[in-house]
Amino acid sequence: MIVGLIEEDRVHIGGDSAGISGCRLTVRKDPKVFRNGPYALGFCGSFRMGQLLHHAFKAPKPKGDLDAFMTTRFVNKLRTCLKEAGWARKESEQEKAGTFLVGIHGRLFIVYGDYQVAEPADGYAAVGCGNEFALGALHATATANLPARERLIAALAAASHHSTDVCEPFAFTTAPSLSELYEIQARQYQDAALPGPRKPADAVKNGGER
Repeated sequence: MIVGLIEEDRVHIGGDSAGISGCRLTVRKDPKVFRNGPYALGFCGSFRMGQLLHHAFKAPKPKGDLDAFMTTRFVNKLRTCLKEAGWARKESEQEKAGTFLVGIHGRLFIVYGDYQVAEPADGYAAVGCGNEFALGALHATATANLPARERLIAALAAASHHSTDVCEPFAFTTAPSLSELYEIQARQYQDAALPGPRKPADAVKNGGER
């Protein structure tokens, strides 16, 4: 169960810890939500896909029009990653993946199993088991003037209360706004441009110490 919302150009994503196999529930320690470079990601369904998104996916840096970028370069890199790792599958000669949320540059996207990329107009989304309950909670709190974390907790708690496939603990991550990313890049550039420490003068001259 993954929920996400936009607050002041930052994207916040939360997820539960349930691993489901039939009627069996395992509380997983490995997270369903995490950062990958400037992206915040949260997946539902296969934990193998989530592990690849977290540790193997070399997400490209956004360039140009973000809509075109997400539906072309981002998805193409994703397809390559999943195929090379042996996880992507075909059904009726069509490639199938999984569903996850992506937060980047203050925008929230849903990537579906057929690799389509959707952007909810409401500024929030929920995917996975119990998403209907979470969406109801997100809608109900839209005008409540609550911080993003509290709205995510309310949505996850509603899904946990009404769905047998959602459980605590809940985990959260945030994708910084575009302006915050520019500030981070500027600091990194300044740090790289600073001169290194001065080397000590040569003490070997005139019989000095070696």
